[in-house]
Amino acid sequence: MPEVTQPESRYAWWRLAAALALMTLGGSGMYGVTVALPPVQAEFGVSRGDASLPYTLTMIGFGIGSILMGRLSDRFGVMVPALCGSLCLALGLVAAGFAQSLWQFALIQGVMIGFLGSSGTFAPLVADISLWFTRRRGIAVAICASGNYLAGALWPPVLQYFFDGYGWRATFIGAGLFVLFAGVPLTLALRRRPPVHALAAAAGGGSHASPRSLGLSPNALFVLLCTSGVACCVAMSMPQVHIVAYCGDLGFAAARGAEMLSLMLACGIVSRLASGWICDRIGGLRTLLLGASLQAVALALFLPFDGLGALYVVSALFGLFQGGIVPSYAIIVREHFPVREAGWRVGAVLTATLLGMALGGWMSGAIFDFAGSYRAAFLNGIGWNLVTILIAAELLRRTRHRASPQPI
Repeated sequence: MPEVTQPESRYAWWRLAAALALMTLGGSGMYGVTVALPPVQAEFGVSRGDASLPYTLTMIGFGIGSILMGRLSDRFGVMVPALCGSLCLALGLVAAGFAQSLWQFALIQGVMIGFLGSSGTFAPLVADISLWFTRRRGIAVAICASGNYLAGALWPPVLQYFFDGYGWRATFIGAGLFVLFAGVPLTLALRRRPPVHALAAAAGGGSHASPRSLGLSPNALFVLLCTSGVACCVAMSMPQVHIVAYCGDLGFAAARGAEMLSLMLACGIVSRLASGWICDRIGGLRTLLLGASLQAVALALFLPFDGLGALYVVSALFGLFQGGIVPSYAIIVREHFPVREAGWRVGAVLTATLLGMALGGWMSGAIFDFAGSYRAAFLNGIGWNLVTILIAAELLRRTRHRASPQPI
């Protein structure tokens, strides 16, 4: 096998760089609709819950589309979904800028931007990168998945700046053109197929654990991981989706909320990279439990602190605490399932996390409409977060139980 196609090769790192850039571009539609929530609500004259619907449909489309894009990636290679996603995302952003009603805007977000667009630049790229690394898989997956947070750090303040100067419609159109001319050329770096045979041989050397090693069937472990993914991301979505609106309710400018979101996701990059390094040393399950526990702490800190300075600090802590959660699922799948199942299982578990983001984004807005404040929404997020903690703790308990000597 030529060195260029081997795991951990120089080409693998260049491929990782291209995937990181594509994922950063792919996050524009998801974070754009978050920053656009206040002006969209004002322009169309709808409630906070209704204004959250475009984000919810974006995440549902994003999640379901990830399964479709995963299948395309398995059959034709990751370049196909990445190219499809870049083109559809660009067209969707332009179309969203011309939407004449909330339902038009929401459907464009859900179908063009979520289902056919951003879905091609997230789960397929994470699954693909996990097939190009063995010893450094944790940090490689973390770097790739950081593109989602890098998008969150870059896009909100940039979009808010252009929203203030040119309006959200012109900004969406401009963002679409940028994605078209920057994203499509990057997909050419993904032409080669992953070195599956080399990875399968490495897995056969004894580093691979099966779901049976946890006393579970493959489907049982898979369902638990999906459930955990939904729960942790319902909690995660509360600050990420509503921090701009929350700041407005507290009397702060929308630009301050956009800055907090950017800070939160910039710190998430640091967390994601650190968690990848940790994951290579302690494994995916322990990393998941650590991240979920720290995320619960950060969510609880939003309850007593609502001053401007305090919110910047808590937003930074939230980003630092939860960045490693989602990448840990890809590592857990690679640790406990065969290489031949990596693509669709990684895609499906990450889809569950996206559906959790969709559910949480809508749920938090609906709770706000019902209760008149975000306090109950934060408490709801903490409750969902406990589900992930319990699942991760139980899987770890099973790991230790199976590893301990059994009586004869």
